[in-house]
Amino acid sequence: MNKLKLALFSFVILIGCKDQLAPIAKNALQPKIITENTPHDTDDPAIWIHPTNPSSSLIIGTDKDSDGGLYLYDLNGKIIKKSIPLKRPNNVDVAYKLKVGNTTLDIAVTTERETNKIRIFSLPNLEPIDNGGIEVFVGETERNPMGIALYTRPSDGEIFAIVGRKNGPSGSYLWQYQLESKNGVVQAKIIRKFGNYSGKKEIEAIAVDNELGFVYYSDEQTGIRKYFADPSKNDNNEIAIFGQNDFKSDNEGIAIYKKTESTGYILVSNQQANTFVVYTREENSNQKNKHIKIAEIPVSTIECDGADATSINLNKDFSKGLLVAMSNGMTFHYYDWNLIQKEIDKQKD
Repeated sequence: MNKLKLALFSFVILIGCKDQLAPIAKNALQPKIITENTPHDTDDPAIWIHPTNPSSSLIIGTDKDSDGGLYLYDLNGKIIKKSIPLKRPNNVDVAYKLKVGNTTLDIAVTTERETNKIRIFSLPNLEPIDNGGIEVFVGETERNPMGIALYTRPSDGEIFAIVGRKNGPSGSYLWQYQLESKNGVVQAKIIRKFGNYSGKKEIEAIAVDNELGFVYYSDEQTGIRKYFADPSKNDNNEIAIFGQNDFKSDNEGIAIYKKTESTGYILVSNQQANTFVVYTREENSNQKNKHIKIAEIPVSTIECDGADATSINLNKDFSKGLLVAMSNGMTFHYYDWNLIQKEIDKQKD
């Protein structure tokens, strides 16, 4: 990482945002890598793990503009490809082994706000496989898709897209679509509408825990809401809400770090404080579905909207995985998980 670049970048951003944001803390963790800039406005990242060579894994990030797109970055933060132009792509997520014809494809799915669609791309070549996109929230007056998370059901490998919007009714704010292919083109079928909403701001960050079967989303300025991810449960009741008093203003990007199949951490961006609040992934033994705050980590990332994490050994710089976070200034920041874990352990003690 170029430390001079980080210092100058942080100074410029803080001058422009000094009335809205807390300054970067003196003890803030610094990223190992800062990506090359996109032209417009980064918003949300996702991590794609290479099936045979983890050091060739990629970060997919959105550039949110009317002439935006998805960007592929290598683990050194270099841009290696841009997608076809997209009209204000907002959030993005990754899933593996979608059945397409006689084969399977890894995919990245993003919301395209100005067209009210989701767009689906194959990975790692980042080519569209959706015949121009799939409309979402059809028939609604409030559409404007923003958040997205992909759920892969362990029992049968079926993949679902859970999509949020700028505004919508409480109880059916999120729509869940099953992804399927026909003649080599991916389509989507609406199968579920769910999700409470406070009405205070918006819901953008969504994350799914495939192994444990939960979906989490940030109801900004209210808390993190938790639901079952599998629509076949026929259970749209809210399981829990947590983090109501842990944020300066907006609770935003959500990343899940998996230490084992059932343990780890849920990290949520404290957007206006330039920190990540860390919760236990596993439930509290004394109170079902209660996720305990165990740490708050100051970072050099500024006003983070979106984040993702992995525990896979990627290379010598990221031997325990990484946290990738969007930052103001048209970049994404890669944090060595070893440093995050050290901070978590220190605060837990």
